[in-house]
Amino acid sequence: MQDRARVTRKVLLESAAHLFVERGYAGTSVNDISDHSGKTSGAIYFHYSSKEKLALAVVREQFATWPQLAAVYAAPGVPPLEKLVVLSFRVAQSLSEDVLARAGARLWAERRAIEAPVPTPFGAWALACARLLAQARTRGELAEGVEPSATAVALVCGFFGHCTLTDEMPGRRGWTERLEQWWRLVLASLQAEPDPAGLLARARARIPAQTDASSADALSRQAAAERRPAVGHGMTKGR
Repeated sequence: MQDRARVTRKVLLESAAHLFVERGYAGTSVNDISDHSGKTSGAIYFHYSSKEKLALAVVREQFATWPQLAAVYAAPGVPPLEKLVVLSFRVAQSLSEDVLARAGARLWAERRAIEAPVPTPFGAWALACARLLAQARTRGELAEGVEPSATAVALVCGFFGHCTLTDEMPGRRGWTERLEQWWRLVLASLQAEPDPAGLLARARARIPAQTDASSADALSRQAAAERRPAVGHGMTKGR
């Protein structure tokens, strides 16, 4: 792909992602994406034959980062439960601060409005989680009765629901504080010898400095609003 085409596709993906986050799939039209990106509708259809194809590209772009986020899973010398916590913080940071990840999560939630199968990372998440839990059991770190596969599914469901609802909950806590609180509750049940505070402290030491989404994401949205042209009112929200 030529550099110019690659840049155009990146602009279209990011513009579409911003709008999908703000308005959802049904509330965003190709004309809206054109106005937001500064590209013509013809340019959009040249790269993506429909709004549906553009939405799927946004989802695929988000999930393409999963192997990079999961790189810590293969790191040697790190206890498996610490790996699991570190991995969860990296995924949560992406879902909180990266517009493509946020859009991908919203599009997945609205997948029934999209007339094509929407890719999902949850199978890979559950598999990685189950393997780490199995390793923790082998090391004697899991509480009695914790079965890795079933527990992994429960953790993935709880984690994704937690990330999805964090911004909607009352209070001024950031996502990092809320996720730590969630893990304190979970680890108290998972660990053979519960020490949630100690494990979280060790995991935090392995996580690069993070920017709390409560401020960073708000600034990102404000900057995007200042950059984009005003979208005309009364525009048909069609496909």
